[in-house]
Amino acid sequence: MGAMGRQLVPLNLETVPDLPVRCLSCVFWEMDPVEAAVVRRRGQTLVEKEAWLSAVLLEWGACGRVAYVDRNPVGFVSYAPPGAVPRARLFSSGPVSSDAILLMTSWLHPEARGQGLGRALLQAAAKDVLGRGFRALEAFGASPAAAGGCVLPVGHLEAVGFRVVREHPVYPRLRMDLRSLADRVADMGAVIDRLLGGARLPAGGAVHPSPA
Repeated sequence: MGAMGRQLVPLNLETVPDLPVRCLSCVFWEMDPVEAAVVRRRGQTLVEKEAWLSAVLLEWGACGRVAYVDRNPVGFVSYAPPGAVPRARLFSSGPVSSDAILLMTSWLHPEARGQGLGRALLQAAAKDVLGRGFRALEAFGASPAAAGGCVLPVGHLEAVGFRVVREHPVYPRLRMDLRSLADRVADMGAVIDRLLGGARLPAGGAVHPSPA
């Protein structure tokens, strides 16, 4: 582990078991709704999630980051080319721009929030996407009218620097333009290290995410 036991690690087949149980049992983004319903009835969501992840790893590479504090998983962010995300095709505010990667979802344990880890995860995603030659991260946001699910709230996305580029009453599409960050890519590693260095968990408080 890195200094003080805090680290961001690529999302892959070794780290995917460290995602929250509710995320392991969810294939919202990875499959279209009809197929996802069948998989849920059969209890095969984890198998299908790992199959999707394997395919993306093979064709594109790591598609997320997992955050650890003292060896405990405390958060993650996932992203992928929109063509690899079946659900992305079903949003009326799409399609995702050709120069962008889709930010699918993210999560941070309540006890690890407000300490810079969420921003560190986003910075790591931005650095990775820029390094692959893309200009932006885009995301579908859930307005207050949305019925829940795995779509990040619009307010959360706007708070971390996204802006709406296509309005929709329920699921607008938002964008974070990374071109303005291009001249700072070399410094992002230091920014991430500084943010991770500020993370703290309660003494003796091992974190084990559970369904919500």
